[in-house]
Amino acid sequence: MLDKFGIARRIAKEVKNGYYVNLGIGIPTLVANFVRTDIELEFQSENGILGMGPFPFEGEEDADLINAGKQTITALPGASYFDSATSFSMIRGQHVDLTILGAMEVSEQGDIANWKIPGYMVKGMGGAMDLVASADNIIVAMMHTNKEGQSKLLKRCTLPLTGVACVKKIVTNLAVMEVTKEGFRLLERAPGVSVEEIKAATEGNLFVEGLIPEMS
Repeated sequence: MLDKFGIARRIAKEVKNGYYVNLGIGIPTLVANFVRTDIELEFQSENGILGMGPFPFEGEEDADLINAGKQTITALPGASYFDSATSFSMIRGQHVDLTILGAMEVSEQGDIANWKIPGYMVKGMGGAMDLVASADNIIVAMMHTNKEGQSKLLKRCTLPLTGVACVKKIVTNLAVMEVTKEGFRLLERAPGVSVEEIKAATEGNLFVEGLIPEMS
């Protein structure tokens, strides 16, 4: 089973040379720490930075340099800063190659709910709706179940939707899956996790073809 760092490390393998990548709040922000050093890419944050680097070491934080989740970050050489209008023009203009988001629920059709739990105060959905509406390649980083042990990979989402039929791949603490017309297709399982455990933790339709390798 993976922790949040293991999930981020696995997703980092999906990042390709030359990509422009947007990292959502939560687990996705950790991905920048695990990307291979032999490839070139640009991390974009919708609050207005292109060229975001990994988190700073303790004592080296700059309070004026933050990501969309208000966490202190670093900027790589050549990074640029701009206003939100320009940032969302990049997103809506489909200039981002990969979007990595957290989620509270994902349906077997690829719907995502990641911004609101009814009855709880929220500031708004931020850039999530723009990201899922504009991106062609969306990977979700999430825990497979909630604190009560209930599946977060569902037949249909129960929470207000952020986007419809937009998620392409999901990496959880138990598995890597892709969304297909038939539902969730199991690609890899986390170290020490069996296919039967993944099936038991998945409410939505999960289909398994052949032997499922363990994540390397």
